[in-house]
Amino acid sequence: MNIKRAWVLTPVVGILLFVLLYIAAALNYPGGSQIDQHSIGFSWVNNYWCNLLNERAINGHYNGGRPIALTGMVVLCSSLSLFWYLFPRYIHFSKFSRLVVQLSGTLSMMIAIFLFTNFHDAITYVASFIGLIAVAGTFIGLYKIKWFGLFWFGIFNMTLVVLNNYLYYTKGMLVYLPVVQKITFVSFLLWICWINVGLYRKTNRELIL
Repeated sequence: MNIKRAWVLTPVVGILLFVLLYIAAALNYPGGSQIDQHSIGFSWVNNYWCNLLNERAINGHYNGGRPIALTGMVVLCSSLSLFWYLFPRYIHFSKFSRLVVQLSGTLSMMIAIFLFTNFHDAITYVASFIGLIAVAGTFIGLYKIKWFGLFWFGIFNMTLVVLNNYLYYTKGMLVYLPVVQKITFVSFLLWICWINVGLYRKTNRELIL
């Protein structure tokens, strides 16, 4: 494996590390959820990722999983920042378009790191809005190199994001959000990993040719 070309796989390694840290943080979460504040442990059905970032669990106990979750958040945001730095470098973007994707992706992730603060909702909105620019650039890049399977997989992920918002703002539907949030997490991160692997294979083919 050529180390220089393997650099494009770094976000995949970061995402896998994030998954491990997510699980470790969940295992150290004391308990409490939107359904039962006195429940024990992390519920994969009723708890959110952001619950793991809080200093106190919903049941009022100190959240021993928080340092792990915060580390996971830094790893995830760094990995996605690196993805949006690398992706446009492998696509035939203009210098301006490349910079727009790189800057918007990096800025979005730098803001998202602070989801653990009391400004959670505001940070979510700002990071999401800026991140949409980077995501739009990703769609353009995928279409440009004719990776239509990944293009439509990305559209599916955006549909999941819309569903998340629908459940959040619709009365009586919030109970379903934790599960949909996790499905969205898995699907989106799988999309990013798939793109990275595709870029690595693309550089291999171009080298052979």
